[in-house]
Amino acid sequence: MTEPLLRVDALSVDSLSVDSPGSGSPGGALLRDVSFELAAGERLGLIGESGSGKSLTALSITGLLPDGLAADGSILLGGAQVVGSRERDLVELRGRVASVVFQEPLTALDPLMRLGRQIAEPIQRYRTLSRAELRAAVRDALVEVGLDEVDRIARAYPHEVSGGQRQRVAIAMALATRPQLLIADEPTTALDVTVQAGILDLLDRVISERGMSLLFISHDLAVVSRVADRVVLLRHGEVVDRGSLADLIARPQHPYTRELVAGARELDSAIDNPGSLA
Repeated sequence: MTEPLLRVDALSVDSLSVDSPGSGSPGGALLRDVSFELAAGERLGLIGESGSGKSLTALSITGLLPDGLAADGSILLGGAQVVGSRERDLVELRGRVASVVFQEPLTALDPLMRLGRQIAEPIQRYRTLSRAELRAAVRDALVEVGLDEVDRIARAYPHEVSGGQRQRVAIAMALATRPQLLIADEPTTALDVTVQAGILDLLDRVISERGMSLLFISHDLAVVSRVADRVVLLRHGEVVDRGSLADLIARPQHPYTRELVAGARELDSAIDNPGSLA
């Protein structure tokens, strides 16, 4: 039986007690007993409201939890254990096995570095290229994510391009290392509806073309339905429902699932009948 690319088993995340710094004693559980798997080439949506633990899950998977938080349980990423591993071992997993696209590219991109240079850096970590080959690789990365005027964008700083262009650059950076898994953490939330649709189409196309796995994190059921077939629902740090998207929509069992489905249907109805919004 083939091992999944990602296996999260009984993951818990605790904030450490402020009363005894360095003691490692729990100060409060933020995630509790979260478990799921993601196979090679599979797409999974991780859904939950703000504060449900979605982003903490993503940070745990990549070993990027901030100071003051501690993970327990098991996370196998590409067959390697993440929980409790040394930073130098985790660096090898980031980029090569999994890359992350965050919600706000302005905070993910270096404001003092040209965008082309920011894409070139991860490429150089895994490939030995001449200067000309590196420039071509950067151009190819920008073209792949649907950007025009790639030479201008490569020379630009983050504040000199639009929000949608910045997010496409951030996606290009995440893809530049040819990872097996892309973790997209609310990548469209800060964008308007038209730009959001373009980013979702881009992710759908690239994931299909490369045969990658996708973990798509969002609070929006309708958005997740554009790119994932199976979902895990988080609420208050716990998994409350899971299954195929079609089954959860047709037969929602948990009250939170029913609430999400009802909200999505209400929005669809309002869009189909604009007068109802008056």
